[in-house]
Amino acid sequence: MINKPYEVIIIGSGATGGMAALTMAKAGIRTLVIERGPKLEIKEAIGTEPCNTIRRLIGVATGKYQNQPQHPGFWKSNPLLYADKEANPYSFPPKAPFMWTQGNQVGGRSLTWGGITLRLSKEDFEASKDKEYNLEWPINYKDLETHYSEIEKFLKIYGNKDELSQLPDGEYIGNIPFTESERRFASNLKDNLNIPFIHSRGFGPNADKTKWPKYSSLGSTLKEAVRLGKVEILSDHIAEKLVLNKDRKTARGIIIVNRNNGDRIELESKLIILCSSTIQTIRFLLSSEEKHNSNGLIEPSQILGMNLMDHISTSRFFTIPTDRDLNDLSKINNKQSLSGAGSFFIPMGRNRSNTNNFLGGYGIWGGIDRFEPPDLLKKHKDTKMGFLIGHGEVLANNENKVTLSKSSDKYDISIPHISIIWRENEKKMVKEMNRVIELIINYGNGTIYPVHEMLNIPLAKQILNKSVAIKNEAPPPGYYIHEVGGAPMGNNKEKSVVDKWNRLWECSNVLVVDGACWPTSSWQSPTLTMMAIAKRACEKAITDLKG
Repeated sequence: MINKPYEVIIIGSGATGGMAALTMAKAGIRTLVIERGPKLEIKEAIGTEPCNTIRRLIGVATGKYQNQPQHPGFWKSNPLLYADKEANPYSFPPKAPFMWTQGNQVGGRSLTWGGITLRLSKEDFEASKDKEYNLEWPINYKDLETHYSEIEKFLKIYGNKDELSQLPDGEYIGNIPFTESERRFASNLKDNLNIPFIHSRGFGPNADKTKWPKYSSLGSTLKEAVRLGKVEILSDHIAEKLVLNKDRKTARGIIIVNRNNGDRIELESKLIILCSSTIQTIRFLLSSEEKHNSNGLIEPSQILGMNLMDHISTSRFFTIPTDRDLNDLSKINNKQSLSGAGSFFIPMGRNRSNTNNFLGGYGIWGGIDRFEPPDLLKKHKDTKMGFLIGHGEVLANNENKVTLSKSSDKYDISIPHISIIWRENEKKMVKEMNRVIELIINYGNGTIYPVHEMLNIPLAKQILNKSVAIKNEAPPPGYYIHEVGGAPMGNNKEKSVVDKWNRLWECSNVLVVDGACWPTSSWQSPTLTMMAIAKRACEKAITDLKG
């Protein structure tokens, strides 16, 4: 039962939905959060072994899980947190696959988030002003700086102050130490290459399985918002479209669909905040447009759904020799598991290494001696295993877009059709990332191997050969789960979907604060910036509500 009245509806309960809910709750505003998926108990969400493994294997064998097994997180999380495509359909061109990972439960994809928190820099916002860019940020680093700091303090994240222009420092509670293998690797790079090597920034591992992970909204923002007593969550309901007032200048409310019985309900609200993830937000707005409804949303720019972006990635696995003099210390370090902050970063940023003449920036995430298999399973004795993953900026392009398919789901809601390909600029960037990654491993005294040549596991080659992550070419779009764009912020309604306060130009009581509002993808992990944008926009909206 929904306790009325409420003043604000938030669609989505993940990282941005949680931040929006907390901001409203702190201001004493009654808020309803709509979540398309179920509300899970902690034990149900986290799961147990071997039950999680059995679910994965059955899901893969039956085809219930198709794209999800490509993501490393699928193999360490409860597969129930990865929505299956059959129940949550979408389409894409036959020759342009898109790997869409959905997290349809209260907490959304924050429950499977890797927990890396990187700020965008001054140069990332300013780069969008270059003529080569299709779209331009209407805000700058200073607009988000205090919001970054307040969120970092609230979340209590790890990191180190490194004084790098391409990656601004934040507010940290300390850093998670490098493993001994990582420390020696870094020392070799310092002696040979002039590149930054820093502690990754974010959350440590979730050690207490009886509590929601701190990197999830249920373990942080949404938890606090509910505790304050102003926020209610309505799960198992899909937000279908907006309902506008007769003047079509403001929204009266939204239509939601009960997933249990298919009933449609209209909910009224003074303010509607879209936080349901980039593609779902675009789908919701497209379903609300005047071309699909006689009294629908007016979108003057005509670019809604265009300029979809994701990070392009590439990876290499390697080994480094064990230092026999440090065996005891190495065993201690082997207990340091991989996490958002339990790892390292090589933040190249923009134009610091670019022999292939591409536009944009990139960074390299890595770890060594944080996921060691038993010695019995290792082909190369007296070594430690490591990985480097490069992820880079993708430029906005009108041809990369989300549209509504002619097909509908079981609730008669049009499904999204996602069309995006890597273009020449991204291919040049991948070539450069591979060159630099291989150079780093070489100078770090490492040896590159295909994963199946590192492990003594029967049929490893046959199984791993299907993995897009370890192929020479970049994985298809969607793989890195950093999709942004489609309803960009801007300074005028001819070239953007929302204004600098994230309000729809022709429907000012609707905010878009998730990744859909990004004009560029930049190169950093986007979640922290999404949360900062959401907080800033919601604080402005609160002023407007009370004014």
